[in-house]
Formats: sequence, C-alpha cells, structure tokens
Amino acid sequence: MDYTYDADVFRRTFESNFTWIGGFMRNVHRFGQRPALIDPISDTCWTYSELNAEVNRLANALASHGVSRGNCVLYQLYNVPQFVFFYIAPQKLCAVNSPINCNLSSGETARLLDRDRPSVYVYDYDVRKMAWEALTIASHRPSCVIAVKAGGGSAELPEGHVLYEDFIREHPSTEPSVPVPPGMYDESTRFCTSGTTGTPKGVPVTQANEVLSAHDCIMHFPLSPYDVTMNLTPWFHRGGLHSGGPTPTLYCGGCVVIMRMFSAGHCFSYVEKYGVTFLIGVPSALSKLADRQEKHPADLSGLRGIVTMGSPLEKEACMRYQRVLTPNIFNGYGTTETFWNSFLRPADLPRFSGSAGRSCTDDEIRVVRVYEDRKAEPEDVVPQDGVTEGEIIISAWAKSAMCYFRNPEQTEEKYYKGWFYTKDIGVWDEGSYITVRGRKDDMIICMGENIYPAQLEEVISGCPGVADCMVTGVPDASRGEAVAAYVIPSDPSLTVKDVHRFCVETPDLSQYKCPRYYRLTDTLPYNATGKKQHVLLKQQALADLSSGALLRP
Repeated sequence: MDYTYDADVFRRTFESNFTWIGGFMRNVHRFGQRPALIDPISDTCWTYSELNAEVNRLANALASHGVSRGNCVLYQLYNVPQFVFFYIAPQKLCAVNSPINCNLSSGETARLLDRDRPSVYVYDYDVRKMAWEALTIASHRPSCVIAVKAGGGSAELPEGHVLYEDFIREHPSTEPSVPVPPGMYDESTRFCTSGTTGTPKGVPVTQANEVLSAHDCIMHFPLSPYDVTMNLTPWFHRGGLHSGGPTPTLYCGGCVVIMRMFSAGHCFSYVEKYGVTFLIGVPSALSKLADRQEKHPADLSGLRGIVTMGSPLEKEACMRYQRVLTPNIFNGYGTTETFWNSFLRPADLPRFSGSAGRSCTDDEIRVVRVYEDRKAEPEDVVPQDGVTEGEIIISAWAKSAMCYFRNPEQTEEKYYKGWFYTKDIGVWDEGSYITVRGRKDDMIICMGENIYPAQLEEVISGCPGVADCMVTGVPDASRGEAVAAYVIPSDPSLTVKDVHRFCVETPDLSQYKCPRYYRLTDTLPYNATGKKQHVLLKQQALADLSSGALLRP
C-alpha cells in the first residue's frame, strides 16, 4: 500500500516507544524530585528518581539470576512498596510480572506455579506457611524464592529462600542492560481470573494494553500529575492495579499512597495527611467509609472523587455517598480480561444508579441474543428497550490481548470476532446504558473477591460423606455476599460441622471462599439435562436465610 508519508519509520518508532515502562521513565526524567510512592506504615516517600533507583537495583538483581525476556516473575504480595518494585522491574528486562491473590490456598498457589513456571516466586512473609506448603506441592521449582517482610528485619526462612533486602543488596542502581528494549506487543503483566475451576485462567496484558488502560483512567477520572491516589482494594486484581493504582498514576506522573489493608479510620487519616485526591474501592468499602464519616467526620474537601467498581451502586446508597463523602462518585463495570468498559460519572448519578453506565471512550458494549447451542453474532443485538434480556459483549481491543495464556479452548469460548462474551445477562436502553441482571457463571462476590460455585462444589464433593452439593450466595451486611452450601449426605451421620471442618482444613480452598452457611438436604435443583440450576438455588437460599433453615457451623 502506498502512503503519503514514511509509514515504516512511523511504525518502527511507534511500536518501540508506545510502552508503559517508557512512560514511567519519562516521568523519572521530568518529575525526578516529585513524590511517586508513599508508604504510611513506615512513613517513607520515594521520589520518581528514588523509586527508579530501587527498581533498578531489583532489576539488576533479577538479571543476575537469569531473568530475561519472556521469563515470569510471580509475586504474591499485599499492597506494599515491593509490589510496585516487582511490577516495574521485570518490565525493564522484557520479563513478565504476574501478581496473584494473597488469599489463595496452598493448593491453588501450587497450580499457578505449575502453570506459569516462574523463574522467580515472591511471597509476603505474612502468608509464609501457605507459600512454603505450596512450594512442596508444586512440581515446578523456581530458581529463586524471595520473601517480603513488612517493616523489614530478620526472619527465619527455609533453605534457599532469601529476604528482599538481602536479594537486592550490593546490586547497582544503574539502568539494567537489555539486548532489545520492550516493545508495545510484549507481554508485560499476567493477571489471573478468579477461576471457575481449580486453576484460574491467565490473562496476558501487553505493553500497549498497559498504556491504554492507564489512558482510560486518565481520561475518565480524569488524572493529572498533581493527583494523589489511594486504592482501598488489593493491587493483585486488575481493578486494583489499573484503576487508580500504580499503573495509571505512575504513568501520568502522580503519586500513589499505599494502603496495605483497608481500614476506614486509616483511610481518612491518610487522606488528610497526604492530600489524597482520588479513592478507589468496592461499594462495601464506601459503606464503611460513610459509616465512619457520619460518626467521626474527617476533612474530605481535598477529594476530587471516589471511584468504585465490582458491583452496581443502588440509588439510596449512591445518594448517601454523594451527601456524606463527595458529590463526585464514579462507578465502573468490566472484567479481568478487558479492564473496565462502562462508566457512570457523577452527572449520571443518582438517576442511572443501579446500571453499569455507558461504554468507555475507546470501548463498545452491546447486548446480544442468547442461544443454547451457539454464540450470537455481534450484530444480533436485542432491542434497546431496557426490558429485553441478552448477553453482554465487550469490544475492548485497546485493553485486551484477546486471549488467555496457553488456553486455546477458553479463548475460543470467550472471544469471538474481536468481542469478549461475558456470560453476564443484561439489558440496555435507548441511551445505551447497560444494566446487569445476572452474574456470569453464577459468580458470588464476597468482600470484593469473585467466587465461582464450580470450584467450591468440586472441593466440597471430595469431603467424606458428601454425595452431592451446590453453593450459592446470600446477602451479607459486612461481606456483600456470603457463601451458602447445600449438601446431600451419603453418610447419614454427616453433620454441618464435619463439612465446615473439611472446608477449613483442605489446602484447596481459600479461607475467604469457605461457606458461612450450610444446609443438609435430600434434593438439589437440576434441569432435565442434568445441569445445576443455580438461579433456583439462590431463590431457595434467600427464603432459607429468612426462615433460619441455613445453619452456621
């Protein structure tokens, strides 16, 4: 094709420079002495120059242990300074950083070690027992295992493990040498879905996806180099890292304040002390903030906005947050695979509260018809009448690599003609506002964590004395939703305490996924083809919760 300009020069320049790590380095050069990262626990502030020096020491240490292009650095950390270091350092080496959930069980962590086969595994010292057990279960042996201990200090570690401070000691703060710098198509980060089975799906994110995910937040908040953000959710989720977390904030030249564990009291203290301008959290966190503010008012006049995600904002709750916290409430909807893809702005609220908003600037969302034996074509949409239900599909080419890591079957199942098929059921109206009516794969959201019934049912079915089981979610004031397990015993002597003890003790189930309620039963709802009908179970669970038929262990 003939162009009116030198397309080859443009292509080479664009493809080699349109990277997140390139944007971070531009900020190191132009904002070197401005704050980039603040850790309230140690009351430490890193300027952009100081943060880059720390990252370089880590990158050079990783390189000395053989980490290079395409290698995976898997880290299981809470929100701590080292999380940011391990997010950035592998990118300088063209390696892949892969954050995973700190709340996983040892068996779940072991499966991820075997799937990703990381060169380096990093764990938070607070989850050391789980991490050590995971390493004994996994077949893969990382060449280097690093422990991160909040506050530093000595620690007793197994042979071959090393503390972060000792790992980087003696390594220079100069830029690491790499044969070929990262380009826009290189995988930079690998997220994990919450997992419909024992092993979560890997979601690769390219350097270009990182940049455009950052751009999305910068546009929609909007963010500037003068903003200070604090995410109340874990960074190991895409919504934590990419929604007002280190990815967009450090790309635009702003400052990130670290919150290791959510606390409403600490949150307001940090807002006042560090001049936080944007808070990011799930709706259940906003409820706790509003409770705190009503009892112990803090100065929130510096807040430019609070951004929430993970579930819809109900109208009354939204009006309360706007009155008590800030009039600038935002709500995003999306997936791990595509980041967020629709957005409710303050001007949309409270009128459109309960909906998922309209598509983001670079995205498109449609609601298509549902067929039992095939996907609907992207053009086969339902009427925009706010009534007719269909499947929500998303076009988010800018923020998605449009595949799963080494999982062609699931890639074919969820991606089609450039669209991501969410399996969420919803409606849309004449203004293209989307309302989600049902959760994908009957997902349960507990304390901001996604829980899928299939995995729990598989694990509970392994309990001695259990013939069959189903799980669903029920409303819970502090958790959002709690897990309720319905069990058909094969042994008449089986008790609720027996099943609960099994759930707590098995290495294949995270503690936050353990059921809070149980019921022993004779039957479970199946359809004519033998498929579990979780919709009917959820209806039954609501009635059983009200009547007291659901038992606490």
